[in-house]
Amino acid sequence: MSVSRLDWSIVGIYFLISLLIGLYYTRRAGASTTEFFGAGRSLPWWLAGTSMVATTFSSDTPLAVTELVYRHGIAGNWLWWNFVFSGMLTVFFYARLWRRVGVLTDIEFTELRYGGKPAAFLRGFRSLYLGVLINSVIMGWVNSAMATIINVSLGIDRWIAIAVCLVITVIYASLSGLWGVVVTDFFQFIIAMAGCIVLAVFGVNAVGGISGLKERLIEQVGSPEKAGAFLSMLPPVGKAAWLPPMLFFTYLAVQWWASWYPGAEPGGGGYVAQRMFSAKDEKHSLLATLWFNIAHYALRPWPWILTALVAVVLFPNLKNPREGYVLMMIHYLPPGLLGLMLAAMAAAYMSTISTHLNWGTSYVVRDFYQRFIKPEASEKHYIKVSRILSVFLMISGGIIGYVMESQVGGWELLLTVGAGTGLVFILRWFWWRINAWSEISAMISALIVSLGLKVGIGVGWVHFPAGLEFAYQLIITVLITTIVWLAATFFTRPETGPVLEKFFRRARPAGPGWARVRKSLGDSVKVTDNLFYSFLDWIAGCALIYAFLFGIGKILFKEFLVGGLLIALGLLAGAFIYWDLNRRGWKSVAE
Repeated sequence: MSVSRLDWSIVGIYFLISLLIGLYYTRRAGASTTEFFGAGRSLPWWLAGTSMVATTFSSDTPLAVTELVYRHGIAGNWLWWNFVFSGMLTVFFYARLWRRVGVLTDIEFTELRYGGKPAAFLRGFRSLYLGVLINSVIMGWVNSAMATIINVSLGIDRWIAIAVCLVITVIYASLSGLWGVVVTDFFQFIIAMAGCIVLAVFGVNAVGGISGLKERLIEQVGSPEKAGAFLSMLPPVGKAAWLPPMLFFTYLAVQWWASWYPGAEPGGGGYVAQRMFSAKDEKHSLLATLWFNIAHYALRPWPWILTALVAVVLFPNLKNPREGYVLMMIHYLPPGLLGLMLAAMAAAYMSTISTHLNWGTSYVVRDFYQRFIKPEASEKHYIKVSRILSVFLMISGGIIGYVMESQVGGWELLLTVGAGTGLVFILRWFWWRINAWSEISAMISALIVSLGLKVGIGVGWVHFPAGLEFAYQLIITVLITTIVWLAATFFTRPETGPVLEKFFRRARPAGPGWARVRKSLGDSVKVTDNLFYSFLDWIAGCALIYAFLFGIGKILFKEFLVGGLLIALGLLAGAFIYWDLNRRGWKSVAE
């Protein structure tokens, strides 16, 4: 199907609205770096949380989900579903703390938690490593996915497609700062979800509904048993299964806490932390992160999954499975709705890229340029530099996007490169003995070990069982990195008393890990958090997400009794969370 004038008009209107929002917030964003990078610390929970969801919903996401489902069935999504545990950890243990410490970037936190030259080095290194290198890789796979969508649907060259999308995004992101980003995120999320739901409905109808989809899938895979395994939300485990027990164990028992991954960092971090400390107060910070995780894991995946399943039966044997999603768009959407879907993919793309431009720029400007190069400049100077840097990041992300082929491969690369660092990020809030060398050694070890294993596999020096390469790489990297950073922690001096006391006064963390500092300060600092009840809320939060996720899936596949029971379980878990937080009067989350 060709793209009609109506489709082009819808896409054009969407781009115009995005630019107008950016222009509207330009003056406010230019007032200060707090406004440009932190929205004046005044975001309500629903706006901050929706912005988190919109950022993690990029043009690459439905394509990557299609690739996972195409290769492994619904359960292939456990590659990212396991991060529910990490997400809920952030909600109940870290959201309040991030807002409480009052930093403008999560890297700025480094010199609040640690002291001296090691802390300064860590702050400068992470600002460039994450803000430029890792950020460009992330934008690269997002650009690659958007280029695939435009190239397959419109036949436009990848270079041209990437350039047009990036230029439009960088204009409004660099002008409007975080306020413009989150407001456009809100509207972009609505457009993106509407488009994905419409595509799922048309796709399922094209194969005769859910019953027709099941029948076509049986014909495709050869038997009802194989089709049932393909539709199972829990992976088939066994010697002949696509997901060996060891790999599933890695997902559930190791990956979610051990690996750094944008949007699911253990202990929070990145653009999720940016939204948390831009919220109105601690209560809004917690609610924003809770809403983000519910929408991200429980509500959003099913339109993508249904479309991917339809693509499996309508477009079998695709050399590049991620193109299945785009083929569904151009073959099964009528004029007007195709334009809506193209605008939806543009919205998903722009929400992610705009956030990464603002977030990456905040690292380089706030934590490197302002901290080490020109600390006494005016606010207007820093904002000017931020806007120039946004263009540089745009170019680097575009170049990487042009050469990148697989979103799933990009995901796995980041998961292994950051393997083993997660435990440091979790414990640094609750154990006084963690120091700057803990983080430095963990980052260096994870990078060297993971890349060494990848190179070894590539040249044939290292051999792992087929299908278990990722699991072995992750587990080995985690083990070695953990040994390295623990050794570095105990063989180097702890942070000084004044540094620890300053951090404790600001963050007021609970638990036995700060007992000696709490004792030295006496009653001068009141700790209001309760780790035991936070742990119970974490369990309830995980139950809520998985119950809703699986319950919605069961209802969609007409298993109403099981689906209804799962939804009821999710509601009970949500009621417990509300009861507990309300019972405590939000004392631990409101000043």
